[in-house]
Amino acid sequence: MNLDHYLLSSIGDSEFKFVSEGIQGQILKIIRFSVIDQEKRIVNLGFGDFDAETGVVDDRVVSSNQDTDKILATVAQATLLFCQNYPNALIYAEGSTLARTRLYQMALNKHWQTVSDHFLVWGLQHDLWHSFETGKNYDAFLAKSI
Repeated sequence: MNLDHYLLSSIGDSEFKFVSEGIQGQILKIIRFSVIDQEKRIVNLGFGDFDAETGVVDDRVVSSNQDTDKILATVAQATLLFCQNYPNALIYAEGSTLARTRLYQMALNKHWQTVSDHFLVWGLQHDLWHSFETGKNYDAFLAKSI
């Protein structure tokens, strides 16, 4: 993808880290792909701020670094890299809040041409999976690299 993103460093084959830079300074972010259904090859995509004191990745914190688009582009880049190693994985993504799920949906809508060149995407609506369509609201997303 040709979207402006941060430089990623891999931590094994299912975790990545990068540093967000903005008005709040430098914030270490962790992106983690965790298996949630081995048989169906479903992997959860999670990311958030790394708290060095607790060692926890917080996916609910609001960093306010004013670099949301660049962060989401970095997560997309990490997903592409992960899928190079696991091309049959289905990537499950859902925000930790309704507002974050909506944010992810707005980013998918905004960059749909680019996203759809790399991934098949489905949206969860009323407990059923549908092919992703821009302009529709979804509760979660599944993506598979093409």
